[in-house]
Amino acid sequence: MKFSCYQKDLATAVTNVQRAVSSKTNLPALEGILIKAENDRITLCGYDLEIGITTFLQSSVQENGGVVVSAKLFGEIVRKLPENSVSIETDEKSVVYIQCGCADYQIVGIPADDYPELPQVDGNSTLEIESGILRNMIKQTIFAISDDSTKPIYMGSLFEIKNKEFRIVSIDGYRVAIRQEAVSCDTNSKFIIPGKTLSEVLKLTTDEEQNVQITVGQRHAVLQIENYSLITRLIEGTFLDYRSTIPETSKTEFIANTREFISAVERMSLLNSDRIQSPIKCMVYDTQVKLSCSTSVGKANDTVLAHVTGENVEIGLNNRYLLDALKNADTDQVKVSLNGAISPIKITPVDDGGSFIFLVVPMRFKS
Repeated sequence: MKFSCYQKDLATAVTNVQRAVSSKTNLPALEGILIKAENDRITLCGYDLEIGITTFLQSSVQENGGVVVSAKLFGEIVRKLPENSVSIETDEKSVVYIQCGCADYQIVGIPADDYPELPQVDGNSTLEIESGILRNMIKQTIFAISDDSTKPIYMGSLFEIKNKEFRIVSIDGYRVAIRQEAVSCDTNSKFIIPGKTLSEVLKLTTDEEQNVQITVGQRHAVLQIENYSLITRLIEGTFLDYRSTIPETSKTEFIANTREFISAVERMSLLNSDRIQSPIKCMVYDTQVKLSCSTSVGKANDTVLAHVTGENVEIGLNNRYLLDALKNADTDQVKVSLNGAISPIKITPVDDGGSFIFLVVPMRFKS
């Protein structure tokens, strides 16, 4: 194998692909990046048996071939090379020769045949969605993914396509995050993508208008993001019927300025820490939401002006869970719906046809 390409392009591709490389494995090839050169382009692949990231670069290929190189070592070398043309070639013993400017390296590689094949996804279900929209949908729901390994089904987000509406749903037992968009997709399907994969999708996507294509198979899905192809294992199991958790009516509603609400909650949060946790008390009445927090450190009070309808209510909420929901609301104002002190609160846009729904389970006060 012998090819040359630009250092900057190679460094970017290696950095992105490297995130899918396994750090601890009994298979040495999986600790490396597979490089293949053919037809005036090189393909790079990282794979940890759960997530695989593949990309290609246009290059000048003098000799076709392939090799597996240590992801950590190769990545560090490529990123520290001068911004110049990089020449890479291998010999029959899989020794890799790297030359750029006055710098040159010889590193030991692994034959490309030792690298495991990525799963083939022959899915009938395909969704195309604008990159920026998908990125926002994931950002507004990923915070509610569970990290509890005893319930692996909730360590990912549900992707649901039904009646030309696309929803992403995340649940961790204390909150629910739902984001929806209209799509021009005629098929109905649902599948669960791991949170780890969605974190990688956020790093690969941009706010541009280019489309991302999602192809779903029986056990895997492939996301085509520009010149990157990300294959992921799907989480198997039955996801909670999230629709049954959404309150259809409410006894109390208030509309508040999102930024002002966030600032007030952040001020109350100063008395909480990882060691000290006390609920923020929200008292909703008349034209205001009065916030208070009391811990062993001290006490704090604040008030947010709001348009309140319905019954007066007093409820306790986890400050971090409330902040996560408010900070992921992309509207100037939010509508908060309540059904008493022990039912989850619902946060939505003021417009009834809004695109997000956040639920937060209340905390009980210590007597």
